[in-house]
Order: sequence, then structure tokens, then C-alpha cells
Amino acid sequence: MRSPTTLLRAAADRWLNLGTAALPVVAILALAAVWGRSLAPAVEVVLIALLIGSVLAAVHHAEVVAHRVGEPFGSLILAVAVTVIEVGLIVSLMLAGGDNAETLARDTIFAAVMICCNGIVGLSLLVGAMRNRVASYRSEGTSAALLIVITLATLSLVVPKFTTSTPGDDFSAQQLGFAAVTSLALYGLFVFVQSVRHRSYFLPRVSAGVDDVDEGSDEPAERPSKGVTLRSVGLLLLALVGVVGLAKVESKSIEDQVISAGLPHAVIGVIIALLVLSPETIAAVRNARRDRVQTSLNLAYGSAIASIGLTVPVIAVASIWIDGRLVLGLGDIQIVLLILTALASTLTVLPGRATILQAGVHLTLCVSFLFLAAFP
Repeated sequence: MRSPTTLLRAAADRWLNLGTAALPVVAILALAAVWGRSLAPAVEVVLIALLIGSVLAAVHHAEVVAHRVGEPFGSLILAVAVTVIEVGLIVSLMLAGGDNAETLARDTIFAAVMICCNGIVGLSLLVGAMRNRVASYRSEGTSAALLIVITLATLSLVVPKFTTSTPGDDFSAQQLGFAAVTSLALYGLFVFVQSVRHRSYFLPRVSAGVDDVDEGSDEPAERPSKGVTLRSVGLLLLALVGVVGLAKVESKSIEDQVISAGLPHAVIGVIIALLVLSPETIAAVRNARRDRVQTSLNLAYGSAIASIGLTVPVIAVASIWIDGRLVLGLGDIQIVLLILTALASTLTVLPGRATILQAGVHLTLCVSFLFLAAFP
């Protein structure tokens, strides 16, 4: 006989499936209705709610597909889905123009890296350490992912600060092309190592009986059927179109609200990163609660890698049609935070075990980044 908790979870899952199926369709219909029109404030509030809902729906359907294919392919699918949303938001806002659009890509990519490497990692380690006193993971896989993050971040976000071909903190056309190719090549190499060559390095270490059980449930987790998976693929594509379109419609309002609040323009990049990474954060914490800290770290570092490795090539191509400069070089405070994150992450990852101390350090770095983004 099924317990009341199981029945409640089943009912919640049914409502979740209904909502995530309806939201992408509603978002597309709303987008078609408001495209090219001036909007009342109440309508814009509804559209922002639909935008957030579409992001959550997109990552839910990506998670369904990920469950079907298993690890580490699941983490890759989630990371790529989140990055597609991120790139869509960046390009939409850059196309909308504005005096500070030239730094939007840099601010968003850097925010994603800091939130992934400190916020998501810190929360995952905290939950894992609170569960078992010590959070355990495979250092050989996690350190490899961290190596790619540090390399990509340095080549794409720090090097432009010191190049001499252009007078500012941006790449020349040749340098931007080189950065795009190397970013894509390193991302492809990482995917090959993670999913084929050394797949075992990225598989979670779990306690007996935990791997196949849903959190809070006494019943085995079932893989989605082929039909459910194909349905999620279709709804995922619809949700991504809705997110990008609604972001384009709401781009001016988002920028106006940030400026009216007296906050730096870089906060827009932080908002984008927080928006697209919030479902990823929830997924990482859920995995940590199930004693799958390795999967949580796969999600965190995989998203950081995809944020740079896929975003830089896309904006490099988009810059051909977008007027104005594309500034990628970080400021002094941002470089200091990146160096500190790299050092702290290295010391955390190499032992393959972490306590609440390491979790607290990473969460402190994340909060420091958010504070300094708003009050530089």
C-alpha cells in the first residue's frame, strides 16, 4: 500500500508535468500576441512571470531527458540547455542596444562562472557535508573540469585586459576569432573526456541503495519512457524559443528597472545568470541530498564550462551583425575574485573530500561577488 507521502508526491508530480507542458505553449502564444507592441506595466509583469516559468519548464524537460540518458550525459544536457537560454538572453539584450550593451556578455559569463564555482558548489558541499559530515567526490574528474574552467576564464576574460592590439579591454577581430575557436575546441575536448574517454571519472560515488531511489520516496526511480522523453524534447525546444523571444520583448524594461534603482549595469548580467542557473542550483542541491555530490559538481562545473565555451563562439559570430564594441576584459576587482575562486576551488577539489568549512568559503565568495557587483 502506498504511503500518504508517496501519494502526495505523485499528485505534485502530475501538477508539475501539467504546468511544465502548458507553460511553453502559453509563452509562445503570449509572444505572438505582444510582439512589436507597446505594453502596459501589468502585461509586462505577466510576461516576466511567463519568462521565469519558461526557464523552469525548459530545465525540467532537460532534466527528464537527462534522466533517460543517465550520467554524465544528463549533466551535459542540462548544462547545454541552460547555456542556450543564457546565450539567447545575452544576444537579445545586445541586439536591443544601449550604451552598456558592450559589456553585457562579459558580465553575464563572469556572473555564471562565479555563481557556478562558488554558489552551486558551496551549496552542494554544504548539503553533502551536513548529510554525511564529509562530502565525497572523484577528484580526478572534478579537477579536470575545474582545469577547463580556469583555462577558459583566463583566456576569454583576463587576457583581453592585457592585449595590445586594441586600446581597450576588448579583443581584436583576429583575437576574438582565436578565442572562439579555442573555447569551442576545449569544450568539445571536455565533452569527449567526460562522456567517452574517461567517463568513470565523472560518475557519482553513492551509498548502497541510494543511487536508484528518489529523494523522499521508498520506491525505485523509473527512467522516463521513450514517448515521454520525445515529448520533453519537443517542449524543451518550445520553451527555449519562448525564453529567447520573451527576453527580447522585456529587455528594455529589465534595463530600465536596473538603472532606475541606481545599480551598475553589470547587475543585468547577474540577473540573467541567477535566472538561468536557479533551476540548475535546485537540481544540484537535490542530487547532493541524495548523496550524489559528484553529479552536483558535474552540473556546477559543466555549466561554467558551457557558459564560456559555447557563449564566446556565439557572441563572436553575433558581433559581426551587432554594432559597437564587445568588451570581454574583466575589471581589477573581478580578476581578484576570479583568482581567489581558482585558488579556493583547487584546494577544495584536489582532496576529493570537503567539509562545511570549504562550503562556507565558497558561499562567502559567492556572496562577496554579488555584493561587489551591486556596490563596486
